[in-house]
Amino acid sequence: MFGLPDGVLACLFDMDGVVTQTATVHAAAWKEMFDEFLRQRAHAAGTEFVPFDPHHEYDAYVDGKPRLDGTRSFLESRGIDLPEGTPDDPPGTPTLYGLSNRKNDLVLAKIAAGRVQVYDGTITYIRAVKDKGIATAIVSASANTQQVLDSAGIAGLFDVRVDGVIAKERGLRGKPAPDTFLAAAQALNVPANRAAVFEDAQAGVAAGRAGGFALVVGVDRVGQAAELREHGADIVVQDVAELLEDAR
Repeated sequence: MFGLPDGVLACLFDMDGVVTQTATVHAAAWKEMFDEFLRQRAHAAGTEFVPFDPHHEYDAYVDGKPRLDGTRSFLESRGIDLPEGTPDDPPGTPTLYGLSNRKNDLVLAKIAAGRVQVYDGTITYIRAVKDKGIATAIVSASANTQQVLDSAGIAGLFDVRVDGVIAKERGLRGKPAPDTFLAAAQALNVPANRAAVFEDAQAGVAAGRAGGFALVVGVDRVGQAAELREHGADIVVQDVAELLEDAR
């Protein structure tokens, strides 16, 4: 049922881009932060300013990863080496933590400016699987997951939450490592091969594949179906509600 293999007992959902329409908020915050940094760096060096690409570079280096890893990955792609700094670095400091802290400030401001929107098809699907006794978890790299779920009014739809805060507390590696998805399955007392993963990010799909889950569903919001399949998606949908057709 629900497009799931027989015997699946749990569905594990990424948040940004799968459940909530916050991927665009994150992409905008990443672009604003990186463009500020890149513009200042280019001005100081007398070189050309090449802005952050919120599509290609966001998808390839940032999307789905913990904040610090995303900052590091993008800067490495540009050949930029910054000190790591410390978590207390003021936002905008030219360190990995400083830039990451600036991005977080921007995201929180954008979230506070308006109620977080959800993908109705995903919410309909989650309610349907819960009605049939299938467990649910939200698995996100974001340290702001609880705030986003509360803003959208959907925290009660998930039996388990594994996010950036919990990952840091437990020393879990971020996506594309499967640690956070595996931790969510464990918290639900469900083996990985009896759980399905729903992801829109290439790194997240790769995490689902690496974890040996029963099914990895790629959710294509931005026209990257081929890339999601290349990274390990078993099936790709544009809307999670498409899978409800199998329940009719």
